[in-house]
Amino acid sequence: MHDPDNPALQFHRVLVVDDIADNCLLLQSFLEAEGYQVKTAESGSAALSLIETFRPHLVLLDVMMPEMDGLEVARRIRQNANLPFIPILLVTGYDCVNPVEAFSAGALGFILKPINFDALLNHIQHILPPKHSSTLSE
Repeated sequence: MHDPDNPALQFHRVLVVDDIADNCLLLQSFLEAEGYQVKTAESGSAALSLIETFRPHLVLLDVMMPEMDGLEVARRIRQNANLPFIPILLVTGYDCVNPVEAFSAGALGFILKPINFDALLNHIQHILPPKHSSTLSE
């Protein structure tokens, strides 16, 4: 199904960042089942290192993390002149973040915990329209 040598069959790349491994695994499993290529990072610093090589098309970023919170990670992504614009969706509880601060840090929006997977997929599909292949395989 996935052929890294055929650009027409490339999947959108999503980076999931959450300090709770089970949250990363849950999102990774769901997104891979939907056809996305997913990598995970369990800290802000790991995300910033991985983003340079993985070059995701979207970052799902937990806000509440130790050492470096999601807002700081978003700011650092936006300050990195070597990166193209990468959409960032914050994953957060209802009252964990100030929307003005989040948008000024560079986030495009929010996914609320507990995650509604239909809403998440809808949000992602608005940001990353499906990639089409010139050849369809059955």
